[in-house]
Amino acid sequence: MHRHGYKGRKFHREKDQRSALIKGLADSLIKYETIETTLPKAKEVLPYVEKLITKAKVGTLHNRRQVISKLQTVSSAHKLVDQIAPKLTSRNSGHLRIVKTQIRRGDNTQLAKISFVDDLSIVSKAKTTEVEVIKTDPPTTKATKEGNS
Repeated sequence: MHRHGYKGRKFHREKDQRSALIKGLADSLIKYETIETTLPKAKEVLPYVEKLITKAKVGTLHNRRQVISKLQTVSSAHKLVDQIAPKLTSRNSGHLRIVKTQIRRGDNTQLAKISFVDDLSIVSKAKTTEVEVIKTDPPTTKATKEGNS
């Protein structure tokens, strides 16, 4: 049997079970920002989440609804659109990385860790300091204007 035109892995599951597995892995990745799973599952979930990040970066209502439909929980979809996607605007693609970690003891399967390339906690701290500077400047200018009047 030829392999031309076949795309994706089956994981010995039916279609609905397979899509639920990918949705769950994507949901966990967004929720915890890093997960460890088997290498084939990591390779399968990576393009799925990359496409979701691209949609979330646009941020329109239609794209938000598409992201919600592709994830298991609404809270993780909102986290992706509101918190994670704005921090990833510097990249066009390649937001995630896969790193091989260890061999699982029970069945000798290669495990891999999926995580974001950019450290999301460092980026968020830098943005909060910029916001604080902006918030502290306007009250001083208003005080000087009131003092001159």
